Amino acid sequence: MVSKHAKLALALLLAFGGAARADDFLAGVDYSHLQFFEARGTLYKENGQIRDGLDILKDNGINCVRLRLFTSTAAQAQADPYNYTNNLNYNLPLAVRVKNAGLKFLLDFHYSDTWADPGHQSTPAAWTNLTFIQLEQQVRSYNSNCIAAFKAAGAMPDYVQIGNEITSGMLWPSGMVSGSSNTSWSNLGKLMKAAINGVKDAAGTNVPKIMIHIDRGGDWNTTKWYFDNVSFQQVPFDVIGESYYPFWHGSLDDLRECLTNAAARYGKPVIVVETAFPWSGTTNLYGIPPTTNGQVQYVSALGQILKSIPGGRGAGIFWWGTEYQRLTGYNLAGFDRRSFYSSGTGSPAPTGEVLPVANAFGQLTAPVLLNASLEGASLELEWPISGAGMQLTTSTSLAPIAAWSPVTNSIQSTGSVFSTIQPIDDTSARFYRLQSN
Repeated sequence: MVSKHAKLALALLLAFGGAARADDFLAGVDYSHLQFFEARGTLYKENGQIRDGLDILKDNGINCVRLRLFTSTAAQAQADPYNYTNNLNYNLPLAVRVKNAGLKFLLDFHYSDTWADPGHQSTPAAWTNLTFIQLEQQVRSYNSNCIAAFKAAGAMPDYVQIGNEITSGMLWPSGMVSGSSNTSWSNLGKLMKAAINGVKDAAGTNVPKIMIHIDRGGDWNTTKWYFDNVSFQQVPFDVIGESYYPFWHGSLDDLRECLTNAAARYGKPVIVVETAFPWSGTTNLYGIPPTTNGQVQYVSALGQILKSIPGGRGAGIFWWGTEYQRLTGYNLAGFDRRSFYSSGTGSPAPTGEVLPVANAFGQLTAPVLLNASLEGASLELEWPISGAGMQLTTSTSLAPIAAWSPVTNSIQSTGSVFSTIQPIDDTSARFYRLQSN
């Protein structure tokens, strides 16, 4: 009973309807340049106290870290650290830190000495003279050796990306695709399967989930073209990864359409594996302001889209450039103003305070519970952002789910918490339930 004076019985019930549990949802961040920033004096704060950047993530509910892996040499990394540092020697100790912090680990193979993206998929310099058959063998042995190294270090990845934003293929020109050419798609399919086999060769019985990642989160037609061809090549994978930046990839409605259709057509989980939103700027993006509160609103909007995908196939969101702070002498392409940290003070490297977006993002994994409190003659119901996409329903009895009715009163959101006010009827009991698709 809420009150001994109120003739009211509340059942704060939760029915997932086949969806994944909130703690299975990946609230992840790309933290690949953490050690790069730390080595240049950048520090991370929470409530004014300097802390390890990974501990800040964990304590705010974030549960997975993504690290990119380049094929760069030590000489390349030394000559141009920002663009080449993310090689195996750099990543191994960082991956160990991730695992020691109790976080899951997504490994992002780039198959290039430097950044790989839709416009850049350069074959590593040391591989350029290989025949196609030799390149297949090299990709397989490279993946196997890398996975073996992470495994030996106690930092086995939980998820592995076979390439980064490979909408036009990878390892150009050998694995480049255009249109639906059987030849080009056949080559890419062979390279992808070689890479996946390399992961399996070294993983043993605990094989990471395999993700295929493209950059078309707001483009269903291209996504369909791409994964239809991947399916035709019989590439075995577990998860569809999409990049979605609202300043590049269309509206939130475009994202909803693309992810919902992809999950239905291919029967696989979908993840927004790269996204970001500015905490500073002058232009609203689809009605959301570029402020610290705007970042929280953006997380809420993404959470509602992912968690509304039928069958619980909306599996996670990853923020890109999470660790970025202003750094004198480096062009960070504006991502220092789209990160989880303020610019802070200090030169050449600042000490930034973690922003509210971190807590909102971590709430995507919080237990989905309804909380009730009396507000005069009304009842206030609250639940966390992890219940985004779920519908609040009500009934006067513990009837079967089909007999419950949607609550029609307006639902408010602070970004990390949903709430609604319901009138109290002293003449009958009333029950409430959060119900998923």
